This record gives sequence, C-alpha cells and structure tokens, in this order.
Amino acid sequence: MTKADRARGRATLAATASLLVLAIAVPASAQDASQGSPASRTSEADIIVTGIRGSLQRNLDIKRESSGVVDVISSEDIGKFPDSNVAASLQRLPGVSIQRSGSRGEPQGISVRGFAGDFNETLIDGRRISTASGGRSVDFTTVGADFVGQLAVFKTPDVSLSSSSIGATLNISYPKPFDKPGTRIAMSASGSVQDESGKIVPTIGGLFSTTFADDTMGILVDAIYTRRDTQTNRVYVSGWQGGKFAPCQLAGTTATICNPADSGTDPTQVKSVNGWYQQQYGADQRYTKDERIDGRIAFQWQPSDDVLLTIDDNYSRQKVVTDIAGFGIWFNQGDLRNVELDSNGTTVNFLQAGSPTDFTAGTDKNILETNQVGANIKWDATENLTIDADASYSKSRLNPNGQVSSENADIGYGGLLGTSLGVRVTGNSSNAFPELTTYGPNGVQSRWTDQAILGSHVTVRQAQKNSDEIKQFRLGATWKQDDLTVKIGARYMEDEFSLENRNTFANNFWQAYAGYGAPSGRISGVPIPASLIQGTIGTGSWIPGFKGNLPPVLLNYDARAYQQYLEGLWQGPGTPGYNNGCCTGFNGTIDLALDPGSVQNILEKTWSAWVSVNFKTEIAGMPFHFNAGGREEITKVISTGIGRLPTSIVGSTADPTLLTVAFTDAQPVSTSSSYSYFLPALDMKLELTPNLHLRFDASRTLTRPALNTLTPVLNVGSGQRVGALTATGGNPALKPYLADNFDLAAEWYYQRNSYAAVNFFIKDVSNFIVAGTQRQTINNVIDPSTGQPAVFTVSQRVNGPEATVKGVELAWQHVFGDSGFGFNANATFVETNKPYDRSDLSTSGFAVTGLANSANLVAFYDKNGFEFRTAVNWRDKYLLQFGQAQNNSAFGAEPTFVNSSLQIDLSTNIRLTDQFSVFGEALNITNETLSTHGRFSNQLLDVYGYGRRFTAGVRYRF
Repeated sequence: MTKADRARGRATLAATASLLVLAIAVPASAQDASQGSPASRTSEADIIVTGIRGSLQRNLDIKRESSGVVDVISSEDIGKFPDSNVAASLQRLPGVSIQRSGSRGEPQGISVRGFAGDFNETLIDGRRISTASGGRSVDFTTVGADFVGQLAVFKTPDVSLSSSSIGATLNISYPKPFDKPGTRIAMSASGSVQDESGKIVPTIGGLFSTTFADDTMGILVDAIYTRRDTQTNRVYVSGWQGGKFAPCQLAGTTATICNPADSGTDPTQVKSVNGWYQQQYGADQRYTKDERIDGRIAFQWQPSDDVLLTIDDNYSRQKVVTDIAGFGIWFNQGDLRNVELDSNGTTVNFLQAGSPTDFTAGTDKNILETNQVGANIKWDATENLTIDADASYSKSRLNPNGQVSSENADIGYGGLLGTSLGVRVTGNSSNAFPELTTYGPNGVQSRWTDQAILGSHVTVRQAQKNSDEIKQFRLGATWKQDDLTVKIGARYMEDEFSLENRNTFANNFWQAYAGYGAPSGRISGVPIPASLIQGTIGTGSWIPGFKGNLPPVLLNYDARAYQQYLEGLWQGPGTPGYNNGCCTGFNGTIDLALDPGSVQNILEKTWSAWVSVNFKTEIAGMPFHFNAGGREEITKVISTGIGRLPTSIVGSTADPTLLTVAFTDAQPVSTSSSYSYFLPALDMKLELTPNLHLRFDASRTLTRPALNTLTPVLNVGSGQRVGALTATGGNPALKPYLADNFDLAAEWYYQRNSYAAVNFFIKDVSNFIVAGTQRQTINNVIDPSTGQPAVFTVSQRVNGPEATVKGVELAWQHVFGDSGFGFNANATFVETNKPYDRSDLSTSGFAVTGLANSANLVAFYDKNGFEFRTAVNWRDKYLLQFGQAQNNSAFGAEPTFVNSSLQIDLSTNIRLTDQFSVFGEALNITNETLSTHGRFSNQLLDVYGYGRRFTAGVRYRF
C-alpha cells in the first residue's frame, strides 16, 4: 500500500468522523422515508412461517433493513437449526469459508473474506465468550447449534457492538422465553455413524420454555448431549525443512567421501545447494470420541411495561479423546545421501543409512469447559429514551483438574538394526502421498513388525492446563425520535489468560528407557513383551483418492499400558535397560514436571466508548439511510512469565538423535504495555427503487494479537533433537492489526424470498503480525553433535508489513414461485497485493494468509411438510499459516497451504404431524479428504481421510 493510498484511507475515515458531527446536528424531524420497511409490510402469519423458506425470508428481511453489511441465518423452527454445527451453517453465507479439524473432519473455524481465526470476533447475545484455546477465535465444535435462534455476521462494524474484528463480528443469539409467550417444548433424538468407525452414537436434547404470572415472568431451559465418533487415516510429513546440501550428497556424485561442512577447500563437501527435505515421515490411524454437553437457562421478568430483566447462564463441556497408532521416522539433512532434487529444490528421493524405526501410540484427552453467566436490564425511561445495562462473567478452562492430556510412546528398533531408508515423492499433495522405498530392520521388509526385536524408546506425557476469564460490563442509551436514532455507551472488559504445561521433557524422564535395547545393540532400552501388542492395523486403501504405498500394517498398543510396564521394572539406578545418567531424580515412575517456559499469565483490560447516529431522509425523492459512529478503545496489557537461559546441551548415549538442555535458575519476568485507537464507521444506503438498494460503507477496525503470543520470555525446550534446535519468543509489546475497510454494494430484491447482490470490498491492513524466524546462538552453549556454538531457530512475532485485500461477493437467492423449489448461491473472489512468493528465501517472508476463492450452493425443496436440501461447498487452495509441526528451516518459517476442497452434504426433514417430524443427514457423500502442503505443491504435510457421516432422528415440538 503506497503512502498515497494510506493518505486517501485516512482522509476517508477522517471524513467519516466529520460526518458524525454533522449528523448529530441534524434535526430530530428528519423526513420520513417514502417506503415502509419489509417488516411493516409483512403479515404476522408470514413472520411465523417455519421451514427453509420461512427462515430464508427472515434472513433476507434483516439483511435488507440493516444499516451495514449483515448476513443472517435463522432457525427454521424452535430446536431446528439448518446444521448440527454453527460453522457448517455459516459457510453457506457469501464470503464465509470454514477450516476443518483434520482428525474429525468437523468444521472448526471460519474465514470471512479471507480473514480467519482471531480476525473474527464471536459474541453470544452481544457478549465476548472466553476460550481457553490460547487464541481469540472460538472452536465451533464446542458450540452446539441445536437450540441456536440466530447467527448474524456483521461484515461492517456496528460500533455499539464491537469494532474488534477485521474479518467479521459473529453474534450468536439464543432463544428467550419472551420471544413467544406461552409454553413451548422441543425435543430431538438421533443416531449418527461415521462409515469408518462403524459405531452408531447418540444425540439427545430438549428445550422447555414457559411464561407465567400474567406473562410478566418466563423461564427457558435446554440441554443436549452430543457424541461423534470418527476414525481417520493419516499420512504426514512433520515439516519440510529448507537448507543447503553439499554436492557429495546428491545422486550421481563421484565424491568418494562425504562430510558436509559450511566451508572448506573441497567444493564437493561445502553445503551450497538449496533444497528442502522431510524432517519426519509417518502414518497413523486415529479414533476420536467427541462428547459434548450443552445446557442453558434463561429467566426474564417484566415488572412493568418499561422494564425488562434477563438473566441467563450458558454452559458447555466437551471431552475429546483420540487414540492413535502409527509409525514415524526421523531424518537429518546432513545424513541424507543419493539425494534427488526436482526443479524447485524439493527432495523427491534419498537414502539415510542407519535410520531407526519407531512405532508410535498415543492417547490425547482434552476437556474444555466453558460457563458464561450474565444479566441484562432494559429500561424504557421515556417514550424516546431507552437505557440498557449488561454485565457478564465467563470462564473457560482446558483440562480444569490438571489431568494428563497426552500420553505418547515410541517403540521400535535402530542401532545395529537401522535401515538404509528412503522416502520417494511420486506426485502432487492433492492426490499422492510420499512412500518408503525401503523399510524393515536392515531393510528386510518381512520383519517390519517383528516383535522379537522391538525395544522401548521414548515416552512423552503432557498435562496442558489453560484458563481464560472474562469480566465485562456495558452501559448504553438509545434515543429514538421519528427517523432519528442516537446511541451512546461505554464498556469495560477484563480478560485474563493463564497457561502452563507439565511434561516429561522438563525433567528428561521421556528418555528413561530410550535406546531400543539389546537387539539393536544398545545397553539402554528393554524388550517389549508380546502381551502389550493389541494387534495390527492394515493399511490397504488408506486414503481415498490418493496413490502411494505404505508398509502393510501398523502396530496397535496402548501408550499408558506401555508406560506402566516400564514403571514396573524399577529396581534402582542399576535397573537393566535404564538410561543411566539421563534423568536426575528418577525413581521409577514417569512423572511430569512443570515446564517453566510454558508459564504465562496475560491480563488485558479494555475501556471503550461509542456514539452513533442513524437517520432516514430523502434524496431526489429516494429514501436515504445514513449511519455514522465512532468507537474509542483503550487497552492495557500486563504480561508475566518465567524466564531462563540454557547453560549446556548434552547428547544421549541411548539415541544419537536426542539432546538434553540444562538451564539457569528460573526468574519471574513481567512487562506492561498500552495502546488506544479511535475507530470510526460510516454506513449509507440509497433506495433507488423500493427493490433496488445501493450501499457504501467505510470503517476502521482492529484485531488484537492472540493472547498466547504476548508472553515476555524466550522459551527453549529442554528436550531437543539433533539438527533441529528450536526456541520460541513472545512479544508483549505487539500492537493490534489495523484495517481501513470500504464496501460498495448493490442489492436487488426482485420478488418475495428472492434477491441478487454484488458487493465490492477493500481492506487496507497495517501492523500485520509476522511470525518471523532467525537462526542464532543463545548464551553461547555448545551443540555436542557439531562441537560448535549451538544454533537455534528462534521464532518470534513482530509488527511489520502492510497489505491490501480486495474482492467481490456475488449472491443470488431464488424461490420458484409456489413450487417449493429454490436455491441460494454465492461466490467470493479475493486477492491481495502481498501474495506468497515461493522464491523468497529470506527468514522474514510475508504474505496474507487465509485468502481463497470460494463458492457455495444450497438447492432445496420445501412444501407440504417435506424438505430436502443439497449443499455444495467449494474452497480453493489457500495459505493457512507460516510454520509447520517441525519448523527448523534455514529459510524462515515455512508455509502451510491447504489444498482445494469440494464437499457435498444432503439433508431432509419430513413433518408427519404438526408436532412430530423425522430427519436425516448425509455429510461428505463424495468422501472428500483434507490435505496440506508446504512451499511447493508436492511437499505434502498432512492428508486426512475422515470419511462420511450419516444421521437419522426424530423431533417433537409443542
């Protein structure tokens, strides 16, 4: 973005503020618009229409009447939301795409106009909800959709609600007893099955709402239990690391020796050829059991016509348990030989002598518990003045009891049984995964899982514990007179995020029995009894639509049972197979220790105030709607952590790839910072005809950095690997992203329940937060594998570049008269002046993430109690993030791209009586997969085959 562009943006926003001042001076007797609103022209009978068409008409009416750019999804009936997942419904909207959880295939997050995750703020009834994930975005698999009343996506800001989202503000509204006085009951029960798991699991819920005391009081209660079981097959490369090869490592070399070095007189030995190699390659099968309980209670009391009190409590608890069985093989660039590089520098074939083989097992168990309680009082003080006060408290806790959240174990063979092992890349990451060229002890494939030679290796246990606590209070006033509305208000919000991790890296107990034991020629490590092996998993037809071969089977064993077996061997330091000298304080049990570098406490306090003016008048006889406002936000951040520096690095006698780091004494570190911004907003709408509307919107919004990036310490992990020394640094002084936003739209409401729209948008974003990396020494510690000062790849976030994002949204909704048929289609095309440059090998490469063209189509039939819906969702390839699971590239943070995807879902509902209906759903009927890749398209990182899911159930309403 040039200086001239920035000047024009700032001038426009300054003009917005000036217009706000002028608007306040407009007389309260602004002229009446010549046309009534669609809501005023709609009969009461139309408003209560249920089903697909009724929902679409309500959504259209809200969009049409809003001052800014808003898209809405409403429930089709009480207890009947269009999808079982909030994110799945949102992806039907123009400009909205989803990110899926690889292991489960569930929609987990959303992108709006290319801005994902923390760029979008999620509110529940206008309140920020806490999330213990460490970011600001909400994991939508934790939000039950069954009893949601409405989702509203504000693509231009409402300053009285929030301006803290460059993507969009999502407001989730739940039903309340006064929405429809009287007694209402809704119940649903269903069973679902994922084709790979083969297990039918239940969902059951109920809602009860009633009003009493002459309809001056009401209470609503709902609860639902949901379970999803998913079996997923995966092939992965933990990271494509960039670096330099020596010519002697390349295929076809005539060099008789090969000792790669950074410098020297023999050019065949000097590392001079750019290339990318796989840090770790493997495959696994994951069985995930996802259980969620959602509960809510809302009480309303209207002691007089002028006062309404609402008190509510929203609770959710999600428990996700994933059992994993697979294999993984580690590589070091300096050990690779016969290396073949393609024209991009990707290693497509190689051999590594003496490679060990690990069979992996694990159980990840995480519990996320969130509770939000709030009170709201609305007082119509006069005929024109309404005062609204709202207070809420929300706390989210990840693993609230500090329980072990991850049990992982490796067994296998190496040393004397190490294999001259290689991996070959045979195609693109969208249809082929890499494959082993040799495998098995000493290359004997028939002995791939020979239990007689299996020995113990490392075991990792972790207990991740996070909490996020939000306190917020809002006070606002609204003055309405004729066609003039003025809003003023203020809010205080306090957000405190805490994080700590306990693991077996901190005390080095993960190496207690590493080494594989006697069959591999090692004195450390013990044989694995056959009783621990629970069987094998075949790898035939592993990923649908992908070519590539895997070894025939995976070993299936329980990580915790393996750990308990090792704990039962203890006879003191002389225990056979114990890795003497590795683990100070070890006395037989694989205990966890606090990792000081993981400790964070971030306290963020925000004060905000806003004013907005909205009026209606006429221009040349055409109704004109004008809304201008501004929001001032002041934020203070206090960040604390525990700092320490490495003092030495020691190699492992059990495994030459393992390293242990010793540290100085830990010291508390605390910093504080603050910032403030004025965020103006302008919305204008001109009704050229009663059915053709033009919109123009301009605003400034911000997105704050993720809370877990604000730690003040440099964290060096105590457990490291040869050739992959890493460290991460926080930055408590990070400033928020800032965006100047502009929208120009035309909307044509050409018949009932039908419209077409085009919306052009531009976002000029500054203060981009970049996850840059640099390679540096820390405290002059020596790397025992090289004898030289240890070089760490340090990742740290800084504010830096600017970028412009622009695009167009197209939307068309049409219902074919009274036939019952209709469709809702949209497409979004987006681009940026800062796309990813694959040729940039600097350590501070930058590009805008999340941008992708997308298109959605929902075709439906809704008549005479029968509904059928087909949803097609497409998203093109996009840059997800900078960084991979292993991030040790000499060329900075390597990118992660998500390949394009097309998913087709079907659903149906048949109303048997006014009260009873049956429904069914088929998700991912074409068996789509999720795959990602690195810098180049053949650098596969992950591919997940998460299968299809089928659901059938019944609903009752009264």
